[in-house]
Amino acid sequence: MLSAEQQQLREAMLRQCSEFSDEYWSEHDRSGEFPEDFYRAIADAGWLGIAMPSEVGGSGLGITEAAVMMQAIAESGAGMSGASAIHINIFGLNPVVVFGTEAQKQRMLPPLLSGAEKACFAVTEANAGHNTAQISTRAERQPDGSYRISGDKIWTSTAQVADKVLILARTAPIEASKRKLDGLSLFYTELDRSRIEVRLIHKMGRHAVDSNMLFIEDLAVPAEDLIGEAGKGFEYLLHGL
Repeated sequence: MLSAEQQQLREAMLRQCSEFSDEYWSEHDRSGEFPEDFYRAIADAGWLGIAMPSEVGGSGLGITEAAVMMQAIAESGAGMSGASAIHINIFGLNPVVVFGTEAQKQRMLPPLLSGAEKACFAVTEANAGHNTAQISTRAERQPDGSYRISGDKIWTSTAQVADKVLILARTAPIEASKRKLDGLSLFYTELDRSRIEVRLIHKMGRHAVDSNMLFIEDLAVPAEDLIGEAGKGFEYLLHGL
């Protein structure tokens, strides 16, 4: 049962979403166009920071409140297109909140919460599926502390419009790791389209929010874009799912 405050939040979100008709969502599903007007309205009203700390421009509420908000968006007629359009803004960078440095929080979070930047979430691979330990995307550490990432990802949403990518890559071979899920590292970095080919996947539905294959070749990632410690990325990732 929702608290009085949660019910107020739900009603406020339903009012916000009433600006976007069923026809709006039908047209975007037909055209495959990202719902930019919806995204901008949610950002301008301050909803994207619902679960993020106030120190970085968020509302400081909890995951329950964020879930209430997302359910109201879907219920309004936006369905999964509306919810998926802002999902990573709401939940995806919680690993930065929990494990990032203060400098990373101040650099990475405000642009996402304001809607100034869009991001995508690159974890799944065709030959690994839900067996995340088996991902083959590699991040090779360079002498200056930076990384070079190469590999392929699949079912990455919003990559057609994203500025940034949250990417999980292996920094230590699985055979050299104590546990299979060790040796994975999490990065939040620029989606450099000269090094990442984004190829659209044609789906049966939810066309307004794109799904993609990513082909990453020698992507340069600064040391300061590594979240937390190298090798602990899977543990961190669980805080954003």
